[in-house]
Amino acid sequence: MTIAALVLAALAALLHVYIFVLESVLWTTPRAQGVFGTTDDEARATRQLAFNQGFYNLFLALLAFIGIIVVAAGAAAAGIALVVAGTGSMLGAAVVLFASDATKRRAAITQGTLPALALLALLIAALV
Repeated sequence: MTIAALVLAALAALLHVYIFVLESVLWTTPRAQGVFGTTDDEARATRQLAFNQGFYNLFLALLAFIGIIVVAAGAAAAGIALVVAGTGSMLGAAVVLFASDATKRRAAITQGTLPALALLALLIAALV
């Protein structure tokens, strides 16, 4: 079950890297505007905020990836703690998005499902 949890955490991290690219690199492009439902004017006005927010997503992804590497290197407890911190923060951000903006609930569910499943799998692995 731990392996399944780490695979789910890696997928969650990859999703957050994609979100980083959209927010920090492609924010003013038609692709990102389509994903986030912004206009040209909104994208230009919020570019700096999105750039910063994208890096938050990247750092959460890195935290999960580093945790996976640490587990693979044999320090399971430390690695799992990092994975829990990364995926727990991803899930927390998704919960805030879900609660704060009804129009973003689909995005929040997309953003939060993989981290939630990773955390659930880690919990099951800890109980077995």
